[in-house]
Amino acid sequence: MCEISVNGETLVADPMGALYWPSRQALIVADLHFEKGSSFAGRGLMLPPYDTRTTLKRLAALICRHEPAIVISLGDAFHDGDSEQRMDEADADCLARLVRARRWIWVLGNHDRAPPRRFSGEACAELRLGSLTLRHEPMAGAEPGELAGHLHPCARVRTESRIQRRRCFATDGSRMVLPAFGAYAGGLNILEDAYAPLFEAPTAFVLGSNGVYPIARSLLVGDAPGAVRLAG
Repeated sequence: MCEISVNGETLVADPMGALYWPSRQALIVADLHFEKGSSFAGRGLMLPPYDTRTTLKRLAALICRHEPAIVISLGDAFHDGDSEQRMDEADADCLARLVRARRWIWVLGNHDRAPPRRFSGEACAELRLGSLTLRHEPMAGAEPGELAGHLHPCARVRTESRIQRRRCFATDGSRMVLPAFGAYAGGLNILEDAYAPLFEAPTAFVLGSNGVYPIARSLLVGDAPGAVRLAG
């Protein structure tokens, strides 16, 4: 765990890729992308169809760890408009139980512009809590207190022996972009131009096996030319 201050609010970054906000008892996740695997399969790209179940297991473990009063999903919880209908019944039942057990807010994203039909909870385009504004797509320019997803930030870190590519939180202390939580969500290097309208020099809080670690910008490297770049 790692405490990070954003616009004066103390947030706890979890190494599984979520934020816990102690003063609000809120767990915040971004870009779950349920049923991305089955969406790709429908277009002929056959991926193992277990991404939804993997994501749900990780989400359930997070909820058990933090016992939040509220869960907030920052958009793109569902990969497309038919994702709910394609979900395995056991997975759908698991998600329904998680949602019913506490207050649940679906912030809508570009992949899920309408509230879920099959699952309960509240839905909104964005949410203001304390000094923070929670939305899916980050806004260009100064947006103090913004928490967003969409870009799926990751960092490529140079160590003495190798280069590692990891999901990360991107923040300058004023705003933050959360990593994608979904098993097949992918990532966009925080040195890419997409982050330039948001930050001058963001710190990458990189997800490790046992913690979340701030990484000096001098240790970050860009992706190789032609590398696949995946954002929301």
